[in-house]
Amino acid sequence: MQLQCIDLSVPLETSISEPEPVQFEYIDHQQGALLLLKESGINADSFPDGLAVNLERIKLTSHSGTHVDAPLHYGPLCEGVRAQSIDELPLEWFFGTALVLDCSLKQSEETVSAKELQQAQTIQGLSLNKGDIVFINTGANKLWGRREYFTHFRGISLEATDWLLDCGIKVIGVDSFGFDAPFHKMIQAFQKTGNQHSLWPCHMLGRRRKYCQIERLTNLEALPTKKKFKVSCFPIKLKGCGGGPARVVALLNDEIN
Repeated sequence: MQLQCIDLSVPLETSISEPEPVQFEYIDHQQGALLLLKESGINADSFPDGLAVNLERIKLTSHSGTHVDAPLHYGPLCEGVRAQSIDELPLEWFFGTALVLDCSLKQSEETVSAKELQQAQTIQGLSLNKGDIVFINTGANKLWGRREYFTHFRGISLEATDWLLDCGIKVIGVDSFGFDAPFHKMIQAFQKTGNQHSLWPCHMLGRRRKYCQIERLTNLEALPTKKKFKVSCFPIKLKGCGGGPARVVALLNDEIN
């Protein structure tokens, strides 16, 4: 049976949709030869065509591009104990059965509610099982490469996140810049009410309940909505870090109902 792979990750690239620039220094094959020559004492002609190997130097954050947030990102403690960094999480969390809940048709500026997810689940005829990986399609990925990517997305509500965790979900992915509401909306709400719970509520939930967010997914509209599928979303093993970029790939065939 032929396996179809769908890439759900945005590229790590220089983009106005990145809050901190991803910087690349490209070292071509000629420059690579010169680097190797510094230690070897040979000349460039020793390599075929005078060309050696290329490489790149890259500067980025642990939350650049499509990435996984670990409990340590949310706070120093999770469920009363030291919060785990990205390299300490069980690999089993990041490979398994997944489903996408489609909320992309609703025109709203409000965060995605638990009721909305429940309705999507019913319409799509899907059940949530403990350990499933859940993706939420809001349509925000269409803004990648534009400044509106920072501001014109919905985010996920605290009640919706709590409901998913109650269902036994440990990994939740979104196609937007951030998991919570846009920054300016949270700040405006806090300035208006002084309520600390207005600021990054889903991230703060990760101090009380252990789970991971995947932010900045793409191509969720290419996934089946009536059945589950396999997915791989392993984050880079960054020692002691609160997150890490991930190449998220859906693996489609006809074996999962």
